Amino acid sequence: MANKISELLGSDAAFLLEHECKTVTKDNLHLPGPDYLDRVVSASDRSPVVMRNYQTLFNTGRLAKTGYLSILPVDQGIEHTAGASFAPNPIYFDPANIVELAIEGGCNAVASTLGVLGSVARKYAHKIPFLVKINHNELMTYPNKYDQILFASIDQAFDMGAIAVGATIYYGSEESNRQIQEISEAFEYAHNLGMVTVLWAYLRNNSFKADKDYHVAADLTGQANHLAATIQADIVKQKQPENNGGFNAIKFAKTHKKVYSDLTTDHPIDLTRYQVVNCYMGRAGLINSGGASGDDDFAQAVKTAVINKRAGGMGLISGRKAFQRPMTEGVKILNLIQDVYSDSSITIA
Repeated sequence: MANKISELLGSDAAFLLEHECKTVTKDNLHLPGPDYLDRVVSASDRSPVVMRNYQTLFNTGRLAKTGYLSILPVDQGIEHTAGASFAPNPIYFDPANIVELAIEGGCNAVASTLGVLGSVARKYAHKIPFLVKINHNELMTYPNKYDQILFASIDQAFDMGAIAVGATIYYGSEESNRQIQEISEAFEYAHNLGMVTVLWAYLRNNSFKADKDYHVAADLTGQANHLAATIQADIVKQKQPENNGGFNAIKFAKTHKKVYSDLTTDHPIDLTRYQVVNCYMGRAGLINSGGASGDDDFAQAVKTAVINKRAGGMGLISGRKAFQRPMTEGVKILNLIQDVYSDSSITIA
């Protein structure tokens, strides 16, 4: 297994697999593992019902009882339009095939919209954990606007048998204050019902694009993660960082020179480690997104998974790379991601 992963990493294999993180060292982190709930979450105010449902996530799929998560997210029918998302493989216009892919792919959970999961809930909600995404950015307003609005309620998710809910906040956007208040209230209610909460902690502001695209800067995404943990997201979904220094380049908010001299380097594992640090040192699990589909999906998926795992992250949430191809290939790429997390030779940096 390790040889296959090294082969896919190619010239990056030694760079990624042999790196040792000397910024915030691994002994400072609350790392994923089979005992994560007992060791980390049990110290929190989460109820026994939240703990049970969280454990159900950890006990499902090919990564069962490892403390790592592989989730299939398919909310792109709204976020990117159904045509743009499913035209490459039209079988996924049918929600049943989305859930079947998650099951066949050995995922811990399937994440999708109220409509998708509700349409097949009686057939599948007892077979794989459901994660209902309650808000979305719709693209039918012309000209396009970028705002996350509620499409579903916590009660609707609970009634269909979902054990987790997810939401997006566009930190940095004009609408972010409203979104923070809405989702904080929704997560409180979800926890009261015993559901696990997952936040897509994304950035959205045209000014974040300067000499680089600082929507994927380690310092900005790290702060977004910190805000996500503040409203009690159990799991934080974040894009993997590609650069750093957004606060200094855009010249806003506050930062500290040691963020760049002591807590990060240019290495992708160190940049992602800073994202984990901002998830309360791992008390909220970090899952990175898999990104868009392309020509080198298998290599990119493995690279993203290796960086996340070695940084101290909890797993990957990968959609388009899996569902925008034949189902057998989608299963293969999901299994390949899972192989990274089940391979004991790939250690925490």
